Amino acid sequence: MRFNSSKYRALNESISRLDEAPGSGVEGDYEGEMSRGELKSLIANAQELLKMLGEDEEIEAWVQSKITKAADYISSVRNYMVGDTVNEACWKGYTAKGTKLKSGRQVPNCVPVQEASPAWQRKEGKNPEGGLNKAGVESYRRANPGSKLQTAVTTKPSKLKPGSKSANRRKSFCSRMQGMKNKLTSAKTANDPDSRINKSLRKWNCR
Repeated sequence: MRFNSSKYRALNESISRLDEAPGSGVEGDYEGEMSRGELKSLIANAQELLKMLGEDEEIEAWVQSKITKAADYISSVRNYMVGDTVNEACWKGYTAKGTKLKSGRQVPNCVPVQEASPAWQRKEGKNPEGGLNKAGVESYRRANPGSKLQTAVTTKPSKLKPGSKSANRRKSFCSRMQGMKNKLTSAKTANDPDSRINKSLRKWNCR
């Protein structure tokens, strides 16, 4: 798949708007009309993202992380509105510690849960040479059922069978990452041999 810079720029903008969905941690009382407007914007952004992302498209981990977080937020709101248990009314990563009075009614007092983030978000799940290692990929797929994320194709291009799945994966990845480096990456990062994007390009034998 050829890299489309305008597509990824629009994707980044949509992800940013999606990440500002209700429940992003901002305190305040939301009236029904305001909340309905934000939900309509959320639906529009989600529909835009669906058109951008194909079923077999590989996306950056930070993109998937933001989508997952937005989905968790909306699910928590839904659970709260339909009257599920107190703990289910808290955002992911939070748990209810009693209740508190807000706007004349008792609501869950949600406090952060100190839990280790999944391996794919930590050093132990990342390959020093770029991308995720096997533990990171397995951790990501457990956290995102249905994901087709795989480890990098490290075989030299000369030894890959033309048209094979591995050859096509490498070609697609190199095209997208090189496009991102040229169009969306700062000059400092692009020129840093130890930046994550340059490490990934070397690992996939893109240059």
